[in-house]
Formats: sequence, C-alpha cells, structure tokens
Amino acid sequence: MTAPSRWTATLLIAVVAMGLAVLFVHKVSGKMPDLAVYWTAANRASHAEPLYRADDGHYQFKYLPAFAVLMIPLGAVSLETAKAVWFMTSVALLVGLLVLSVRLLPERRRPTWVLVALTLAVMAKFYGHELVLGQMNLLFAVIAGAGALAAINKREVTTGALTALAIVVKPYAVIFLPWLIARRRLESIAIAVLGCAIVFALPCVIYGVPQTIRLHQDWWATVTSSTTPNLTNADNVSIAAMWAKWIGIGRLATILAAITSLSAVVLAAVVLTRRNHLRAPEALESALLLTLIPLLSPQGWDYVFLVSTAGIMLLVNYADRLPRPARILTSIALATIALSLYDVMGRSAYRVFMSLSIITLCFLVVVGALYALRTRAIA
Repeated sequence: MTAPSRWTATLLIAVVAMGLAVLFVHKVSGKMPDLAVYWTAANRASHAEPLYRADDGHYQFKYLPAFAVLMIPLGAVSLETAKAVWFMTSVALLVGLLVLSVRLLPERRRPTWVLVALTLAVMAKFYGHELVLGQMNLLFAVIAGAGALAAINKREVTTGALTALAIVVKPYAVIFLPWLIARRRLESIAIAVLGCAIVFALPCVIYGVPQTIRLHQDWWATVTSSTTPNLTNADNVSIAAMWAKWIGIGRLATILAAITSLSAVVLAAVVLTRRNHLRAPEALESALLLTLIPLLSPQGWDYVFLVSTAGIMLLVNYADRLPRPARILTSIALATIALSLYDVMGRSAYRVFMSLSIITLCFLVVVGALYALRTRAIA
C-alpha cells in the first residue's frame, strides 16, 4: 500500500470511528435494554444467584444458564462501559457477518460491493434495531456462519465446536444438530454433542449440580410460560404469531401453525437430500436454517431476521438463476423488506403492516427462493 493510500485508509477509519462514537453517544448509549439483561444475569451468575425471576417482567433473562456464566466478564465492568464495548463489538461483528456471507458464496456472480450494498439495503432495519437493543444475534450469526464455512473447508472439529457455541448464545441453534447428522461427518457430530454436554454442565462450577438442574428447569418454565402472551405482539414474526394475529390465539391457530412449521421443516429436509454433487452445499443449507429460525421460534422477533443475511446475499447473487415467476416474487419480497421502515411507512401503516405479518410472508418467499436454488442444483 502506498503512503497516500495508507493516509486515505487511516483518515477513512478515523472518520468512521468518530461517526460511530457520535452515534453511540447521541442515539444508543441511553438504550440497549437487552444488554442490560445480560449484564444483570452475569452479575447474578458471579454470585450464584437465581437467574430467572418473574419480577423482571418483560426483561426476563431467557437464555441458557451457561450463557450467563460466560457473560460474567461483562458484569465485571459498569453497565455504561459494557454498552460502549458491546456497541463497537457489534459493529465489528456486522462487518464480519457481511464478509462471511460473501465468503460462503459458492461463486460470485456480482461484484462484491454490489452484493454487500444490496444486502445492506434489504437488511438495514434489522441491523439498526440490533445495535439499539444491544442484542446478541450478530454474534450468533457470525458463529453460525463461521461454522458453515468450516464445514465447507472440511474442518469438522471446528464445525462441531462452533455449533455448540452457537447453542450457548442462542438455544434455537439446536436446529443445526440434525444438519450435522445429515452431513454424516462423525467428527463434527461427536464434538457438537460433547460441546452441548459441556454447555449444560458449565454452571455446575458455580452453582453445583442440584442448583444447575434447577436452573435449567427454571429456564424451560420461563421460556414456555412467556410464549403465548407474546404471540400477538406486532413485532413477533414467527409462523405461530402469524396465525395468531390472523385468526386469534386458539386451537385452530395452533394446528395451522404446526402444519406450516412442519412444512417448512420438511422443505429443509428435502434440501438436505439434494446436496450431492454440489461444490459447497453447506452455504445454502446453513443460510436456509438461519432464515427458518425466527419463523419457527414462537418468540421470533423481527430483528432476529438479521441472521438470514447469508440467505439474502445468496438470492442477490443468484437472482438471475431463479425461474422468472420466482425471481419477480422474490424481488417484490426483498423490496418490501427493505422499505418496511417505520419512518418511511408512517406509524399507522407500519402498525397494520406488522399486525398482518406481511414481513413473515416475505421471508417465507425467501425460504421458497432458496429451495428453488437447490432444486435447480445451483447452490
């Protein structure tokens, strides 16, 4: 790199850093409520205190006990410091996620800057919401993406270890365990199973065995008891929430949600059966599973869709390879996602948009488009 280029790069980095600092101070530092939940859980874990408390209200801790234990270093600093550190870490993770998504592509049919720019345009609202909340979905997506890249490169120990780590960060990463089995690589399966055992045993170091068992029981009770009340929340984008919003919470909605979810799972299974003779089948498979997570999880909030970044980039990359009807429908879905901004639509229109679960329908189209790529043996 020449001296002028180094100066330009240094200046650009300085400007970006200053911009992020201003954004944090004026827009984010007073928020990040979800990070406060993790910080509180970390402090409780460091003192072997109960993690799951009903009096925490909406901001109950709903992650595995092992996550709180791993977050103990976060609780060692002030909440204000933790927010600043996690904000900058999240920005770095966002960059990492986009880089990983590019690297996961079996081939690049568009310039890298086009892939990144269009993906950012579609997913920007989810990234912004993630940063404001101080969530962990970027970390989860990077871990899952790195696991997929390791699988492509046949680094099975790394794949298994990253799968277990992803489960610590977000328990719904268990969706990757059947994927590991379908790949039939004994090494990655064994490491993932061992990793999961360590995940469940880790809190014993602080809490002891009986209390650790109790913590997992409390975790399950917290997650299941808070599901139904959240189904009709406007920001819930799960399949279960979609049916609950359309016809109301009840037996029929539950049945229809189960049928729809099972259909999505069957579709994913079909994708796995059609992986032979493809150069890097893990790319599309992991992207599909990540896209399914907020749809299948009864508490799938809209910002969780950021984990589908790799799937969106795949569609941007291979848009011209889709059948014409699917290409048109997918383009409409992606444009709708990109433009579904509160500031663009206005309060009333946005509320109706979310209450009708249109965003869920758009991502079901994304799932269908990824399936179409696999049936055509493209990715």
